[in-house]
Amino acid sequence: MTPLSFSVSPRLFRPIWAEVNLSNLKENFKSLREKLSPRVKILFVVKANGYGHGAKTLAREAQRLKLEGHSSADFLGVSSIEEGAAIRRAGVKTPVLILGSLYPFDSFLEAARLNLIPTVSSLEGARRLSEAGLKIKRRLSAHLKIDTGMGRVGVSPQNAAEVVEFLSESRGAMLSGIYTHFSSAESDPVYTRLQIERFNGVLKNKGLKNGKILIHASNSAAILNRRGADYDMVRVGGALYGLWPGFKPLLSLKARIVFIKRLKKGASVSYGRTFRARRLSKIATVCAGYGDGVLRAESNKGEVLVAGKRCKIIGTVTMDMLMIDVTDIPQARVGSEVVLIGKQGQDEISAAEAAGFSNTISYEAVCAISQRVPRVYQR
Repeated sequence: MTPLSFSVSPRLFRPIWAEVNLSNLKENFKSLREKLSPRVKILFVVKANGYGHGAKTLAREAQRLKLEGHSSADFLGVSSIEEGAAIRRAGVKTPVLILGSLYPFDSFLEAARLNLIPTVSSLEGARRLSEAGLKIKRRLSAHLKIDTGMGRVGVSPQNAAEVVEFLSESRGAMLSGIYTHFSSAESDPVYTRLQIERFNGVLKNKGLKNGKILIHASNSAAILNRRGADYDMVRVGGALYGLWPGFKPLLSLKARIVFIKRLKKGASVSYGRTFRARRLSKIATVCAGYGDGVLRAESNKGEVLVAGKRCKIIGTVTMDMLMIDVTDIPQARVGSEVVLIGKQGQDEISAAEAAGFSNTISYEAVCAISQRVPRVYQR
């Protein structure tokens, strides 16, 4: 793979880095498009720094693919004005939807300045958006969030008509989209069907029949489990990042061994002395810790790859370093590459498996990778 011109320098003074494969992003867009009707738009969710992959770079790449005629994103999804602002500063012109709910309401003015589309989740929010539009003499666009059972934010189905009517008549705001969010599309088809029915009930409102309002509900799980709710647009994060079966992973997390020592039988390692050697052991210290996003729950549970072979994380994971048992890996030496997520030789530790060591999900495992870890972009 050839590093891109905007990659971080390959000279890493602290040897830990995440590699992000942009060719796989292109392939994942193609695979996703094949599962959808041609008329269905794609919103690429790049919140939380692009699930730890680097939001600005991935947003730029999605825009480049679109301009070159490849399958790509029609919209981008972020969680805040700050995330949207970073994407705009990176030169990305793609429409951006702020998912969730904005607060304080005076932030609507900043969203308008940056050409970001806010979500409205209440009648009060709709009124404040209208006030902002009247103040700058523009009719500001928004998407309306319906809470059909996620129980987080959104207008209830019973109160949706009032908000739709207000936005339809407002001189300072207008409704350009309406959506809901599934709580368990990957595991509970009965409840997901109930959410779809509630949402479809809202969509019967006459104010939503003008054909200019984007309707969306499906996430990666709903698409891949064929829940039948693609509507006009789908919102996809996990699948495009390769965190779902059938899609190619984008991210690998790697580090290097920085120290090797011999440990006598009975000797301990790290804080709390949670590991004690049962034999004469060869122990390597790796430049990776919970300050980098290796969850502390991996202590004495996690595995990594060295020379294509698995070895255990031993002792408590510390902020900047962790220790591994390389007694049975004669090739291990200072400077050897350690793979925490990704492939090495014939073996692979997926993000899902790495997450499993900490009893969490792949989304958290990649989002946890901290800003201090350089991202190296390749295609």
